[in-house]
Amino acid sequence: MSLSAAAHARRCLTRSSRSLGLGGRVDDGSRRRPQRRHHHPDPFDPKLTRGWKAALAEADIPTTAHDAEVARGLELGLPGASSIDDKTIPTFSRGELPHFAGINTFLKAPYLEDARGVGAYDCAVVGVPFDGGCTYRPGTRFGPQGIRRISALYTPYNYEKGIDLREQMTLCDIGDVFTIPANIEKSFDQISNAVAHIASKGTMPIILGGDHSIGYPTVRGLASVTTKNIGIIHVDRHADIQEKDLDERMHTTPYFHATALPNVNPKNLVQIGIGGWQVPRPAVPNMVERETNIFTMDDIEHLGIEKVAEMALERAWDGCDAVYMSYDIDSIEAAFVPGTGWPEPGGLLPREALKLVGLVAKEGLCGMEVVEVSPPYDHADITSLMALRIVVDALGAMVSHGTLKKSAAVFDKEFVPI
Repeated sequence: MSLSAAAHARRCLTRSSRSLGLGGRVDDGSRRRPQRRHHHPDPFDPKLTRGWKAALAEADIPTTAHDAEVARGLELGLPGASSIDDKTIPTFSRGELPHFAGINTFLKAPYLEDARGVGAYDCAVVGVPFDGGCTYRPGTRFGPQGIRRISALYTPYNYEKGIDLREQMTLCDIGDVFTIPANIEKSFDQISNAVAHIASKGTMPIILGGDHSIGYPTVRGLASVTTKNIGIIHVDRHADIQEKDLDERMHTTPYFHATALPNVNPKNLVQIGIGGWQVPRPAVPNMVERETNIFTMDDIEHLGIEKVAEMALERAWDGCDAVYMSYDIDSIEAAFVPGTGWPEPGGLLPREALKLVGLVAKEGLCGMEVVEVSPPYDHADITSLMALRIVVDALGAMVSHGTLKKSAAVFDKEFVPI
């Protein structure tokens, strides 16, 4: 193109731009106002985005427990070297930081060596390292260790929810139940005693499994220290309501036996996510006979998470004074949770699972368990991380809605060990 032709093209383009109102002028040559978009919220208007509200809310959360933890760390771990500018850093790691160091209790919570003192806490994490009820891939005995290990990654503060568990509740890690690897029934007795002891002190038990056979002794422990009725919300891909499997009370059987307890009615058992190719036919007649409440993944897709949670809560709480949540990690789409014994594609997506947990937990729980995490089959700890997130989201929902201690008074019977 010649120089004169190029200049002519530029002049034509300039005239065209002006006629279209580009370059800051409209057709008549007057200056136009800057263009604004109104189809999305202004991120700096605190009235329009939750993210900005969350940033402002952080200032309202106290730091009392954090400050006490730092002071304790300096006292017990000795002040850091003089070359370190941050004078909150001790010589020996104590407390939350650094995340890659220290003794891994759950969320770096205090380890309660003397189990008699559990009543001083709102919640107590207890591990149940048992996979004697597993019928296929073992390894869930390492679940509590796996969840605790990855919990070091987290802080107790959640930006979106605007809560800090360290500041707004008290939590301890009471350690693991001493299970008997080769004896299901003796292990069940140990588990029931542990859960009953914690609940009888007015403290909410948070159980890290373990295979799902523990779902029976955990509920039995709770039921043994209350005269009230308990409902169960059970999230799983499997029905787990056979009477026996392989001639024993395996991880396919807990809710047959739990709903046979006098104060745990099967009409208050809600099972969410059931389906796929791993629901044994012997379980189905028990579901029908006992008239449990069953939501498949198709139900969830059809009704939506919010509606399913609403219906589940209505049924679980009907005539009950407390509700227990049992969360089987295999209820989540298998691609996200490879570290489990019976993976089943087609389950909940992680955000759906967390939404469901939050909706259920905000009404208050008397206890909860996360089961079937099998670290030997996991990749990069992602299954353990998902289990951790389920627990902390449940705690966060209860803290933010003021329901954490809602069921503490339900446990009105003295603990009598088995």
